[in-house]
Amino acid sequence: NFTEYAGYWLANTYTKHGALDEYWACREKAAVIDLSPLRKYEVVGPDAELLLQTCVTRNIRKLAVGQVVYTAMCYDTGGMIDDGTVYRLGQDNFRWIGGSDASGLWLRRQAEERGFHAFVRNSTDQLHNIQVQGPLSREILGEVIWTRPDQPTIEELGWFRLTVARIGDDQGIPLVVSRTGYTGELGFEVFCHPDDAPAVWDAVFEAGSPRGMAPMGLEALDLLRIEAGLIFAGSEFTDQTDPFEAGIGFTVPIKTKEDDFVGRDALVERKANPQRSLIGLELTGDEVAGNGDGVFVGRNQVGVVTSGMRSPILRKNIARARLAVEYTELGTEVEVGKMDGHQKRLPATVVGFPHYDPDKERVRS
Repeated sequence: NFTEYAGYWLANTYTKHGALDEYWACREKAAVIDLSPLRKYEVVGPDAELLLQTCVTRNIRKLAVGQVVYTAMCYDTGGMIDDGTVYRLGQDNFRWIGGSDASGLWLRRQAEERGFHAFVRNSTDQLHNIQVQGPLSREILGEVIWTRPDQPTIEELGWFRLTVARIGDDQGIPLVVSRTGYTGELGFEVFCHPDDAPAVWDAVFEAGSPRGMAPMGLEALDLLRIEAGLIFAGSEFTDQTDPFEAGIGFTVPIKTKEDDFVGRDALVERKANPQRSLIGLELTGDEVAGNGDGVFVGRNQVGVVTSGMRSPILRKNIARARLAVEYTELGTEVEVGKMDGHQKRLPATVVGFPHYDPDKERVRS
């Protein structure tokens, strides 16, 4: 069952599996998903570090070769262009991976307008990638991936680190593997040339099938990321949302990043005077809150739902919503409005998020 995603056809669910089966495989064993539509841009040149230091909220100067960091990218108003990851492949060699081309094209424009000696090249069509996620993902990849003595093995690879590797042995398909993901579980991302992608998928699946690995589609991925508190463009953020309102304020190290960056002044002001905050909700009953549903206290709309689901593992009806800061205290009673927002209400309580593994013990394991 395919669906269009960012100009590509991706599996929404797999025949003989379904979203719930794929979800449980990831939570309990392992799952593999094709996420090749993620936009990749190579950022190289003597000013590559300066360009990224200027254009993303994280402190790129602290990023070591072989390290990965999750960050926001903002306009000068503080509104988010995109969220994504920066890979440091070399001293002057970086890779930006985001959800849309808007961020990569904006990086290129900033390099040109500021006169930086940095080249920004779209590599999306030259790099396909799968995510291998779940408690058994390390064991599975450890069986099929070879690394040189100067590179970390899969067993040694730390969270938000990368390794240069091959399938099988020193003559195998070349890869870049990072310990990153979008599920809230231990997991990895595997990057290769598109011509090699079917063989990489087959090698991983051959090792994973005896261990209960399942192929996974976007529907199951959405369930996993909502539970894990991970954000999605168009749901948790738009260009009118700053990182604090999107629930990723930790990506804006205003006190420790001394260099200026695009949006800094606006973000300092927004942090000092917050208006809205992303929170968790637990709802009474089984009806799911949907993106865009209003959140009310009496007749007053105090926020909007960004994502909602019935959590299989928590056995709760959960959601995330962006509320006026006056109503974000844990335990606050609110209502989610259906239909016109007033004719039907779903009682809900403000709770913390992520709902699942809030201390991230599983993803760090």
